[in-house]
Amino acid sequence: MNKIVEKKQLSENVFKFVVEAPMIARSRKPGNFVILRVGSKGERIPLTIVNSDLEKGTITLIVQNVGLSSGKLCQLNQGEEITDLVGPLGKATHIHKVGTILALGGGVGIAPLYPIVEAFKKAGNRVITVLAARNRELLILEEEMRQWSDEVIVMTDDGSYGRKGLVTEGAEEVIKREKVDECVAIGPAIMMKFCALLTKKYNIPTQVSLNTIMVDGTGMCGACRVTVNGETKFTCVDGPEFNAHQIDFDEMLKRLQAYKREEDQARTGKK
Repeated sequence: MNKIVEKKQLSENVFKFVVEAPMIARSRKPGNFVILRVGSKGERIPLTIVNSDLEKGTITLIVQNVGLSSGKLCQLNQGEEITDLVGPLGKATHIHKVGTILALGGGVGIAPLYPIVEAFKKAGNRVITVLAARNRELLILEEEMRQWSDEVIVMTDDGSYGRKGLVTEGAEEVIKREKVDECVAIGPAIMMKFCALLTKKYNIPTQVSLNTIMVDGTGMCGACRVTVNGETKFTCVDGPEFNAHQIDFDEMLKRLQAYKREEDQARTGKK
């Protein structure tokens, strides 16, 4: 089992966990994720590794309480243990020096974006980050992002902080004023779809992470199937990052709704 050494609430339904996992801490790379379970009969939950501390042998995970299983995880406290924790899994982000990186993060998707921003900056790139949330209270990791970004633009739906508008509005402003060599976008599927449409218009290579559709993390269940450039890919073993301009987002959005009724029943206990 893996002990929780720190727990912090970042927003209404988002929590940060620092967990003992020395072997994972030593080998993880930006873009990697872990699979964990709470309880011997718990559901497998995929979570991106946000950070690691080699000296302490810990990894940092950020989880949003959206369902039954994530709710059980969020109920755990410092000193308690996670039943199973496996990783690092998935293909790491391709980090290279390319010039100017435009990093787009929406909601809890800011968490998996953070290690990628850090890595691109350490590789010698100029990094411009656009963070988006429904309101100020739901914005996470702003200060951490500023540490590794040359510029941070904040967008909120209600205008309670930063500028009022969508992440694509902030992104297009940057694209129009200077040359962007590559883009990475992580957030809700609908957000990534429109980010992809925007960058395709300007012919900017773009990567997105489809971690939200994963279930078992090993390619066995097939729930994370996506169509990329006309071919079926499994997000957990072929990704989780793909060329945004080749993804059939409409198909993915439909698949994300496939078990919504059952998920609601599990969370509420109502049939």
